[in-house]
Amino acid sequence: MSIIVKNISKLYGDQKALDEVSLEISPGNIVGLLGPNGSGKTTLMKILTCFIPPTTGEATMDGFDIFDDSLEIRKIIGYLPENNPLYEEMYVREYLEFAGGIHKIKNLSARVDEMIQITGLEVEKRKKIGELSKGYKQRVGLAQALIHDPKILILDEPTSGLDPNQLVEIRNLIKAIGKEKTVLLSTHIMQEVEAICDRAIIINKGKIVADDSTANLQTIKQKENILLIEFNKAIDEKKLHQLKGVDKMENITGNVWKIIVAADKDIRQDIFEWAVSEKLSVLSLQKKEQSLEQIFQDYTRQK
Repeated sequence: MSIIVKNISKLYGDQKALDEVSLEISPGNIVGLLGPNGSGKTTLMKILTCFIPPTTGEATMDGFDIFDDSLEIRKIIGYLPENNPLYEEMYVREYLEFAGGIHKIKNLSARVDEMIQITGLEVEKRKKIGELSKGYKQRVGLAQALIHDPKILILDEPTSGLDPNQLVEIRNLIKAIGKEKTVLLSTHIMQEVEAICDRAIIINKGKIVADDSTANLQTIKQKENILLIEFNKAIDEKKLHQLKGVDKMENITGNVWKIIVAADKDIRQDIFEWAVSEKLSVLSLQKKEQSLEQIFQDYTRQK
């Protein structure tokens, strides 16, 4: 169920959409593919699903080569494209039976029932697809991607158009799927990657600029530490600012302060000792991690 990509490039005339991209995704991982518009995310997904060939390079899906074994690859992958093309004149159940029939699924009716239940389509299953909201159309697309129980799931913006409750349900579904399958998903929602992905790959201008676990990315790219501290009473701001390592200070509200120090500094013990010397109590102290959204901006900012 692994995905292996080696030196993939894709040219459209003189424009290089992908530039020597290499990556490997192991079974049981949910990997988020992040990048600004035009970065090459969708192009990479189309290559992996055998919709378009690369200009140079090679890739395998569960050991099958994208050039030599494209039909075998189509049997083992589930794909939800960004635009989610659906036959809107078909009823939900009719469409899923059609999709399952292409894959020659045994006990098709039972499998369709299972997909309708898993993706929360029960209340809409008797409607035509064209009558559904965007969120429910997205669920139909996800159901067709899963109906043949693929080993690898490739999802391009899978939660687009979902309301907050639907977001939680689909995220939980993807997390459950990721325990048994290899999942690669693209998204612009940073919280989504933090919530469900084991690893994040950031692509910019056709190149991979970062590839690590979300936790490691936050640590590696951290330029400063932000401490949120609540004291039991008012403090002498000038005295605290003189503490070695404090770069900036800001009063948030009442006796709550935001203190910024360099990433390689840890002054929490010093703050506790200073508070004792000033006959203060520290009611709470929280170290804030840099958000994945900030990290994404750092890696993809135009230079």
